[in-house]
Amino acid sequence: MRMDHVSYACEHDGLAATTERIATALGVEAVKGGVHPRFGTRNMIIPLAGHKYLEVVEVLDHPASDKAPFGQAVRARSAAGGGWMGWCVEVDDLAPFEERLGRSAVNGNRKFPDGRELVWKQIGILGLIADPQVPYMLKWEGDPSLHPSNAYESSLKMSCLTIAGSASRVTEWLGEPVEKPLEDVAVEWVAPHGTPGILSVTFETANGAVTL
Repeated sequence: MRMDHVSYACEHDGLAATTERIATALGVEAVKGGVHPRFGTRNMIIPLAGHKYLEVVEVLDHPASDKAPFGQAVRARSAAGGGWMGWCVEVDDLAPFEERLGRSAVNGNRKFPDGRELVWKQIGILGLIADPQVPYMLKWEGDPSLHPSNAYESSLKMSCLTIAGSASRVTEWLGEPVEKPLEDVAVEWVAPHGTPGILSVTFETANGAVTL
């Protein structure tokens, strides 16, 4: 179990403009991700050090986005003005989570312009919608070199999450101490009785710490 990525739902002016603001603040370039046909969404990627990445994601006017929980989550967050939607941990085995949550993981995919395909399975988006402090879980499949963090070599590091919520709740959700997947990413837990979710993420950039 390890931290994989954070997701930012685009603001009212769309994917390109939202991504440009974030990339400029961090002093880096974003790269095009692509369409998630099963979820009715598309994204742009900012690779991070340590096999992590930041995605900026936008819901599409597509029937899949009405049915898929991920599309619903993106639409709701963007409709509220956009911002941090959630975080994701990579696991080697989704079966324990499928058993505990009582449902099967769903397939995800995204094609590259050259025809290569990024594929994965994920579970836990309904949990994130209900309680945005908790991560969803993902298992990458296929060619590991296609992981979004490999889009280019990056020295940009995610150093801290500020989450409204409680470590004990997320530990209960994961079935393991929340510190385990976070490794070198610190967490500041605030407002345990307020509205849960990611409040900010801090990155170590070439020009010092930047908090978004």
